Amino acid sequence: MSDSDTRRIVILGKTGSGKSSLANTIFKEQLFNDNPTLNSGTKKCRAETRTVKGRRITLIDTPGFFDTDIPEEKLKPEILRCIIECSPGPHAFLIVFKMEKITLQEQEVIKKISEYFSEEAFKYATVVFTHGEQLPKGQKIEDLVQQNKYMSELVRKCGGRCHIIDNKYWNGSSEDEYRTNTFQVKKLLETINKTVKANNGNCYTTELLQAVEQKIQQQERCIAKISPHMSKEETREKAKSNVFHRFLVRATGVVVGALFGAYYGGRKDDAFKVIFVLLHALHGAVAGYHAVEEAETVWEAVEKAAEAVKAQ
Repeated sequence: MSDSDTRRIVILGKTGSGKSSLANTIFKEQLFNDNPTLNSGTKKCRAETRTVKGRRITLIDTPGFFDTDIPEEKLKPEILRCIIECSPGPHAFLIVFKMEKITLQEQEVIKKISEYFSEEAFKYATVVFTHGEQLPKGQKIEDLVQQNKYMSELVRKCGGRCHIIDNKYWNGSSEDEYRTNTFQVKKLLETINKTVKANNGNCYTTELLQAVEQKIQQQERCIAKISPHMSKEETREKAKSNVFHRFLVRATGVVVGALFGAYYGGRKDDAFKVIFVLLHALHGAVAGYHAVEEAETVWEAVEKAAEAVKAQ
């Protein structure tokens, strides 16, 4: 089965919402970290591929992109990793919430998705609730959603798509079929298939995703020439790793260049000091970007960027 036949699904949500548990439930394997401790939570973006009901699926588990207590600078490399892992674009997003009271933090999800992706992403999204045992007996999640203004608005944005699972209590049989993961995962996969068809089989993409895919394909061609016996899957993974590494090196060059530029600009003692600092930071960023062209490691990028700024 080719990579083009694989459904790429990005799982989004706060730390502790049950993203990893959802991925494990879909695959029926403990592949992703779902240890309920104070140190739990996905720290790095991770992708796994399995065949479920005859369909090859890649699930991309993400860090808590929407956590207010995690500095955005720490998240940027993992957002980049997510973009590379789901290149040329995801076929679906799963937005995960626990079955509990909705707070202001949860309400930031719509805003953050729009920032990191776009409003267009909701056309590919489905809301999934975890800890389904909290759902009152005899009720369906669609009915409960309508009782909350925020959730009903989010589900509306997602085309009315929402499901619920419970990784702990719903793994066995039940008199109420609705309250089983077997039923809910089946329905969730059907929803994803309908979403893909509604989008004419196209994945969600942006100019950034398209640019990343071009870089990955360039790397694939280079690797194939050097290692012709490497499988397509291995070549793809190696190409993605190379692209991620190059982006980090470039980013390092820009940041270090800007810092050194600002430092040297800040040494001027006059009324236009702020202007000099900004100009030197800008020139430093540009110098750093070009200086790391041949850098192979992040530390080499730091050295080359610093040297380039000093030489200006």
